[in-house]
Amino acid sequence: MKFRMVHNNFNVLDLAKSLKFYRDAFDMHEVRRIEAKDGSFIIVYLEDGNSSHQLELTWLRDRKEPYNLGDNEFHLAFKVDDYEAAHARHEKMGCICYENPEMGIYFCEDPDNYWLEVIPEKR
Repeated sequence: MKFRMVHNNFNVLDLAKSLKFYRDAFDMHEVRRIEAKDGSFIIVYLEDGNSSHQLELTWLRDRKEPYNLGDNEFHLAFKVDDYEAAHARHEKMGCICYENPEMGIYFCEDPDNYWLEVIPEKR
C-alpha cells in the first residue's frame, strides 16, 4: 500500500481574487474546475507546473464571513530558485506578512489570510 499527497484545500471568499493572487504571486494556473449544478459551490485546482501537488480552492456561495483560521499555525511552503526576485515580487504586491532573515525565509498572506512560506532552493 502506497500513499501519495495530491492536494491541499483552502476555502476562499472571493474566488476571482484568490485565482489572481495565486497566478500573480506563485505562477499557479487552473487545471480543473468543478461547479455545482445549483451554483452552491465551485472548486478549482491549481498547479505550479513544477510538481504534481495541487492547491484546491473551494468557494461556497452562501459563505459571507471570513473563515476562522485559529492561530493560523499551518501553511503551504514553496521553494524558489531565485529567492531575491521572488521577495521583490511579493514585496511589490504587499503580501509579505512575516520575515525571518536568520532562517532565510519569509511568509506571504493570501486574500483569505492563509500563510505561504517561501524558501530558497539552496540554503
